[in-house]
Amino acid sequence: MAIYRLLKNSQLNPIEVDRIAAAYDHALRILCVKDRDDPLTEMVAKKIIKIAQTGVHDPTDISALAIKELEIR
Repeated sequence: MAIYRLLKNSQLNPIEVDRIAAAYDHALRILCVKDRDDPLTEMVAKKIIKIAQTGVHDPTDISALAIKELEIR
């Protein structure tokens, strides 16, 4: 999964990683992306991480902002 590969060497605590992973999963469900090898998954993962680093904590909010910023849908 792209999100875990990107977070592998991060300094984030387990709660933050869980929150980011939940946002990532939620975004992919909303976008109906089932193939985790789809290049879109990495774009979504990077955007999710970037938004989470701004202080947004709710996974649903993070995923909504990521989708909006990527102008997908």
